Amino acid sequence: MNKGKVGVTLGGFSQLPVIVSIIYFFSVRGPEADIYRIITVLTVLSFIGLITAGFSSWISKGRMSKLLIGLIGIIANLAVLAVAFLLLLAMGISEP
Repeated sequence: MNKGKVGVTLGGFSQLPVIVSIIYFFSVRGPEADIYRIITVLTVLSFIGLITAGFSSWISKGRMSKLLIGLIGIIANLAVLAVAFLLLLAMGISEP
């Protein structure tokens, strides 16, 4: 298989955990939601996305257009990780 196609495929798969995280967050939110489970799911999905985006960028180095797909995956997964961290910080502040 061509390295370029593998890089693009991994780049696409690195953006999939971001989409799943957004869908999961909006489907389980509410007053009865277990916030620590939400934080755990967001963190795990973000790490999976970061790993696949890192592999995509590593495989696609030297090809700027294909490298950009991996970089978008890295930025999007870091944003999900930041949201999970802010949720964890908010839960730590709100509990006595």
